[in-house]
Amino acid sequence: MLKLYGFSKVNAGARGHTRDLRVLWALEEMQLPFELVGMDHPAHDLSTEAYRRCSPFEQIPSIDDDGLLLSESAAILVYLAKKTGRLMPDDRAGEAQVVRWCFAALNSVEPPLLSLMVLDWTADGSCGKHRQFLVGWVNRVLTNLEAWFADRDFVATDGFTIADILMANVLSSGIKDEGLIAPYPAVVSYRDRCLARPAWKRTIDAYCAQVEAG
Repeated sequence: MLKLYGFSKVNAGARGHTRDLRVLWALEEMQLPFELVGMDHPAHDLSTEAYRRCSPFEQIPSIDDDGLLLSESAAILVYLAKKTGRLMPDDRAGEAQVVRWCFAALNSVEPPLLSLMVLDWTADGSCGKHRQFLVGWVNRVLTNLEAWFADRDFVATDGFTIADILMANVLSSGIKDEGLIAPYPAVVSYRDRCLARPAWKRTIDAYCAQVEAG
């Protein structure tokens, strides 16, 4: 059976926003059986030589599918979609669009959001110019997304795909200040539409019941 390495304990600030949720959500949408291997981050479960064979950068999530070891959330989602034939079209053009938007979520949208989040966590008040630059970067990305969603319900195809899991997760976990996203109603509507899916609600409820704040 597929094994998913996810958190059993993580620091309180990260709980509910960790990247194993992307894979958990996909597995719930796909109704694919799996075994969850809980990892205790404060106890350094990720820093063992055994776990580094699954995840070279000591990160969650990773999977072991009958000996096939894979880390990186987007790579795992693409693998699962191709394995199950779900959440990604089987034609070459449709698959290309899904892969394109998986990359876009993590390479174009997430970097400015994550950079701004890290700055706000760590800044001592002397980084005003740096923060102004990052806010401008965020707004440029969200402006482009707003235009993209003018006539679309989902990001890559007419239906919900793994690209939507990644994009919705980035938009929900990467934005702590709703004021940043409020000027972009189509992006907000898209994010909320994805997060209203029953599979997501089951996923986050199960996660909160299983994962301790450490």
